[in-house]
Amino acid sequence: MTQTVLLYSDKPEIRDRMRLAVGTRPAPDLTLQFVDAASYDECVSLVDTYEIDLLLLDGEAQPAGGLGIARQLRDELDDCPPIGVVVARAADRWLAAYSRADATLVHPLDPMTTGQTVAALLTRDPAVTP
Repeated sequence: MTQTVLLYSDKPEIRDRMRLAVGTRPAPDLTLQFVDAASYDECVSLVDTYEIDLLLLDGEAQPAGGLGIARQLRDELDDCPPIGVVVARAADRWLAAYSRADATLVHPLDPMTTGQTVAALLTRDPAVTP
């Protein structure tokens, strides 16, 4: 089964890095397709109109950061998909916790860690999700 991952960042190169780090098959039983959002409005619209299985949000995006979007979606959606946020510094993990994200990744993205995290979020395996 193919699952849909929304990549949010105002910078196309960051979305490309996220896509490359995740890969299209982070686990043998997972096949992914990606949708991109470059703005807050696009991100929220895609969540409202598509069957999104996972959001991967850039915490450093401007003007609307992924941390704020994560918090908003958690507060507003009854059935919010899992959310991973990407932050620039490991010291920002506390902000990600405040945003109520399910997982936090740090730039530069390690493909092994990123793929494992995405697979865990999509299979909802709490024992593996960082």
